Amino acid sequence: MSPALLFRLTWGLWALSWLVAALWSAPTLKRAAAGVAWLYRAVIILGVLLLLSRTSEWLQAPRLWHVGYDGAFLLAALTIPCFLFVWWARLHLGKLWSGAVTRKENHRVVDTGPYAVVRHPIYTGLLGATLVTAIAEATVPALLALAVIATGLWLKARLEEDFLRRELGDAYDAYRRRVPMLLPFGPRAA
Repeated sequence: MSPALLFRLTWGLWALSWLVAALWSAPTLKRAAAGVAWLYRAVIILGVLLLLSRTSEWLQAPRLWHVGYDGAFLLAALTIPCFLFVWWARLHLGKLWSGAVTRKENHRVVDTGPYAVVRHPIYTGLLGATLVTAIAEATVPALLALAVIATGLWLKARLEEDFLRRELGDAYDAYRRRVPMLLPFGPRAA
């Protein structure tokens, strides 16, 4: 198996499984404002388009460095623990998960498992997978994709934080003070 195939396989299997798993969720009671949601979605979609190898080829973007076959294979293999972390977080949330910023039936603060490490472990895992993919791609569009996707996920996380603070109150504020947002050992909310 080539590194390129392993990258496609890990990203493709994650995306397909994520779409199927979206059917497993509790009823939504309330949604965040739709206008802001379109902004983070558009930013993330732009980042995904920039991350695609075809985009770098179409733009005739040269590689800035070469990681070699073994390096590319290692980087591709590193997407696996990133996606496992994402899935651990998704399974840990259970029916409280939503692709959009919502309040679900019986919503509560989840602060165990991967949510004891970071408040948004799904985004953390996706950023890790994006980082290793961008390093392997080694083009300006791929590196720009990392920054764009990070910005989109940060925007979504901020929207989610504000929404959950309003919906869950003091319990969410206490959680924010204890657990970093995206990076383990990173800054916590004041």
